Amino acid sequence: MTQFRLERVLPYDAAQLYELVSDVERYPDFIQWITKLRAYNRETLPDGVSRFDADVNVGFKMLSEKFSTRVTRHPSNRTVDFALIRGPFRKLAGRWSFVVVDGGTQVAFDMDVEIKNPILDAVFKANFKLAVSKLLAIFEARAASLYPKL
Repeated sequence: MTQFRLERVLPYDAAQLYELVSDVERYPDFIQWITKLRAYNRETLPDGVSRFDADVNVGFKMLSEKFSTRVTRHPSNRTVDFALIRGPFRKLAGRWSFVVVDGGTQVAFDMDVEIKNPILDAVFKANFKLAVSKLLAIFEARAASLYPKL
């Protein structure tokens, strides 16, 4: 199992960053390794919380996988949670959170993951920090293309 937390202050509005990350269906537009994504089972819960399931196809060079997650959006505290439904993982869960701070928004990404295949899990663990850092950089670049800096 690999647990990871990445935090960074970005010079953008917290509500805009929350919307960017919670708009999961747009991920294939700007995250190159997400080749297909389908959202379904949408429901609205009390306090404006929304939840849906997403089938995600990812591809890296010669490797491709499909997995499904449940995504829960909490607009009142600007968090986005995801949890595994099915796929090549023993465990996959995480949270994005967005907190207003001086100079912008503190973005935190927490993830707990374990891949079923021990060889792939070892390769993943060796490259995990780099992959998550790259993911946050992709979101930061997307924010820079969409929003003015504060």
